[in-house]
Amino acid sequence: MDEDEVRALAALTTVAPPGDPWLGAVLAEHGAARVWADLVAGAPPPAGPADGEAVVDRDRVALRWRRWHAQARGVDVDALLAASAAAGVRFVAPGDPEWPGRLEALDAPGGRRSHGLWVRGRGDLRNLCLRSVAIVGSRASTPYGGHVAAELAYDLAERSVVVVSGGAYGIDGAAHRAAHAAGATVVVLACGPDVDYPRGHAGMFTDIARTGVLVSERPVGLRPRAKDFLVRNRLIAALTPGTVVVEAGLRSGALNTAAHAAELHRVLMAVPGPVTSAMSAGCHLLLRDRQAACVTSAEDVLDQIGPLGGVPPGPVRVTAELAPESARVLAAVPRGGGGPAVIARACGRDLESTMRALGLLAAAGLVERCPAGWRPVR
Repeated sequence: MDEDEVRALAALTTVAPPGDPWLGAVLAEHGAARVWADLVAGAPPPAGPADGEAVVDRDRVALRWRRWHAQARGVDVDALLAASAAAGVRFVAPGDPEWPGRLEALDAPGGRRSHGLWVRGRGDLRNLCLRSVAIVGSRASTPYGGHVAAELAYDLAERSVVVVSGGAYGIDGAAHRAAHAAGATVVVLACGPDVDYPRGHAGMFTDIARTGVLVSERPVGLRPRAKDFLVRNRLIAALTPGTVVVEAGLRSGALNTAAHAAELHRVLMAVPGPVTSAMSAGCHLLLRDRQAACVTSAEDVLDQIGPLGGVPPGPVRVTAELAPESARVLAAVPRGGGGPAVIARACGRDLESTMRALGLLAAAGLVERCPAGWRPVR
């Protein structure tokens, strides 16, 4: 994707709500650079591929377009990118080496596709999501729920599975802390990635950024709005092959994440709780009516998810000289570990060929997975 497209997508995140279906269709049809230029200029909203259908309310579209135009006139893209860089935040657009491939599931017609992600942290988002599981649940968790979430997250992280959650109090926080203690974790926020929300997790977010990432569809400095949490939940479900609901009441937002997981054909799992606990009623609903798999341990979760892209056990080292391409990739692998996108940039190759080379090097026993991505075998 060229620079003009990336800059336009970054700018659009400041004025348009994430996951807007009409905007997604228009961007796919016309490209972000043209859409942003028309928006700033105050031109009429561009026609989308579904504009001839009754489902498109042109009056409503025009109203939103005018509101976005009023905001767009005050957006300085250079200042936005500079402020983001100063906060340690980068913008990742679809097609970038760090863009998670699983998010393509949101691109279906009528879907709530993601236009771009603001990422904070040293981890490589794409690499972290390759072997990942979402763990979600109630903010007002019980000691039982917190214990189960922490145990699941820690055991999964020990098996090099990255835990993805929403950064909230309760189950999310327990899962993040335990996963970070044993490996890496991904926090999906409803606010700007530099905004510590909830405030009590500021220290945890700083620690997570050292090995994992915090990701959001909203730019730096923006506080969360109530509707942003529900829109954010689709990302948690889409980034991973499966979602575990540890503890949730009947009105818990975790059930919204579970619904997204089911719509995206991801594996849906739930942990049973005491039949007398209202905080487990949502999990029991998923088990009874939504065909969620019953899980009680990391082994159960891995049995449901299946292979997560791990390298085969017992690697055999090659004795022949490495091909020049593989040797370049091996030389670019940081001793402390790095994601495929980082390695690709360092060796000057594209992401696809770099990942193929990493697979060959792993089979030869020359590199291995680590929380940061790949590292040389000592």
